[in-house]
Amino acid sequence: MDRLNRFLDATSEFLAHRKGLIPLVGMGLVLLNYVLQFVPGWVGETNLLLHLGVLVITIGIMLAWAL
Repeated sequence: MDRLNRFLDATSEFLAHRKGLIPLVGMGLVLLNYVLQFVPGWVGETNLLLHLGVLVITIGIMLAWAL
């Protein structure tokens, strides 16, 4: 349990100085989905990265607001 607490402390300290990092990662996932939709395959057909990216952006904005 102590290891988890140290990990969460270090992660929150890292993200407190880089508030826009998580939304940028989410935007990257959305753009990657746009590129992969032209490539035949399962990921492009299901828009998995689009949905994951929107979720990451939303969580990132809420975390940036809280930090």
